[in-house]
Amino acid sequence: MAEPAAQAPELQRTLKRRHMTMISLGGVIGAGLFVGSGAVINQTGPAAVVSYALAGLLIVLVMRMLGEMAVARPANGSFAEYARSAIGDWAGFATGWLYWYFWAIVLAIEAVAGAEILQRWIDAPMWLMALVLMAALTATNLFSVKSFGEFEFWFASIKVAAIIVFIAIALGFVLGIGGGDSPGLANLTENEGFAPSGVTTVLAGVVIVIFAFVGAEIVTIAAAESGEPERNVSKAVHSVVVRVLTFYVAAILLVVLIVPWDKTVVGESPFIAALDRIGIPGSADVMNAVVLTAVLSCLNSGLYTGSRMLFALARRGDAPQGLLDVNARGVPVKAIFLTTSIGFASVIFAALSPDTVFLFLVNSSGAIALVVYLLIAISQLRMRRVLEREDPERLKLKMWFYPWLTYASIVAIVVIIGSMALVEDVRSQLIPSAISVVVVLGAYWLKTRRAASPGVPRTAQGAV
Repeated sequence: MAEPAAQAPELQRTLKRRHMTMISLGGVIGAGLFVGSGAVINQTGPAAVVSYALAGLLIVLVMRMLGEMAVARPANGSFAEYARSAIGDWAGFATGWLYWYFWAIVLAIEAVAGAEILQRWIDAPMWLMALVLMAALTATNLFSVKSFGEFEFWFASIKVAAIIVFIAIALGFVLGIGGGDSPGLANLTENEGFAPSGVTTVLAGVVIVIFAFVGAEIVTIAAAESGEPERNVSKAVHSVVVRVLTFYVAAILLVVLIVPWDKTVVGESPFIAALDRIGIPGSADVMNAVVLTAVLSCLNSGLYTGSRMLFALARRGDAPQGLLDVNARGVPVKAIFLTTSIGFASVIFAALSPDTVFLFLVNSSGAIALVVYLLIAISQLRMRRVLEREDPERLKLKMWFYPWLTYASIVAIVVIIGSMALVEDVRSQLIPSAISVVVVLGAYWLKTRRAASPGVPRTAQGAV
């Protein structure tokens, strides 16, 4: 086990309770809901609601496991440190670097998506607008963690308000309040039934939907820079069930009630189609503005999350020690620059080689979140045993029906990863993602070989 580093730089605890509340609320609301849901509905039919409910259930279980560990042992790097402690150094190394890589690539994906939306209103090259969006959010993160929290508070507030307003308008329309030609429940069973393509497409939909929920775990990383980490994590974990049921399951149910599933168009927002069906003027521009807000929120959170994971890796000696440098406001500047530089490079690849290099980068990050979730579940399974034996009073928040629900979650994640080979929309991500995992594990092997070589000084490493 690594020895603690002396005088390790510290991040500042300036995130307030309201910041943490909106980070937890907004973490699960992204473009995957507003736009990506159209592809799932088009493929699955009204049964897409079941796909979202099943994927949401898995995320709820993963968050409960993560919350148990985070409340018991708050740590910079969150689940990377739990994987290191519970499974071994290799697991902490792999979890941290894989999760960082995931968000570094997501930055480019979201920046390109944001630029495409802006092109509806601004006549400028897509790559230029993508770089401008990334530069703006990088500046926000460089200023202070409080500025990150403040921007995320407002981004998340807009997303949450948009979902709540949509649910209120859509529910009123379905119930026939305020006039309008409500379809009632007809769209659930008409047009070839509830699951027109069969039950297998419902399960295939889970594979696609699960990626829309990635981001719920960010609050456990941000907790390390808040004044009340245990309370904030506990509150976020307790509310995740309501968030999943409201923001995803209820919203998708209303969409499929209003819009016939075969009228949804892949790549276009079914929320816009629903508002058009209701008769809301200017719905396309309003919803595109909301989607842009979701993209900016993801960029903001991705830069923050990636830089903090790098900082945690550097504390453990798994990343260059220069990444530990912080400015006067406690911001890990070099970690932010390294994270954003990968995003900038990926945006350039998106412009120069969209169908080769950029496509490989996107696919190579596709299954990484599932691998990280798998390591979180295994970590909780092992850490819980240690805590019950050595420090039971730290278990203030417990996983339900331990260990059976943990085992069930592990099996479910393994099945989802295996199912990617059978689902055409995500099959292309499996092998590139596996290559990413192999590269990271190979890097760990080289690191341990170098550390074991005679005459090589041992790198100072930080404690949890």
